[in-house]
Amino acid sequence: MFGLAFAMGSTPGGAAGGTGGGMAAFQQVIPLVFMFAIFYFLLIRPQQKKAKEHKALLDAMKKGDNVITAGGVHGKIISVDDDIVTLEISNNVNIKIAKSYIAAMKK
Repeated sequence: MFGLAFAMGSTPGGAAGGTGGGMAAFQQVIPLVFMFAIFYFLLIRPQQKKAKEHKALLDAMKKGDNVITAGGVHGKIISVDDDIVTLEISNNVNIKIAKSYIAAMKK
């Protein structure tokens, strides 16, 4: 019974055992808000920025650009369709890949 009284957070008589209940609830929320802010600035925001840059790269691709795929294949763009890119990786060797697998442009 004594352990149950501590678990309930109040005295057995029903009177509040601590200072204002609203302030205690607010103090419990502060660390959660702080943790969300850390996750946002360290994880979520950089990922959104990277995704936006990758989308801009895919939209700017054109015939003749030299690119690197996500698998590390280097090639020259022969044609660009809606979702498929044809790369020339060697003389008369063309491959078709999904547009989203283009990782970077070579300079």
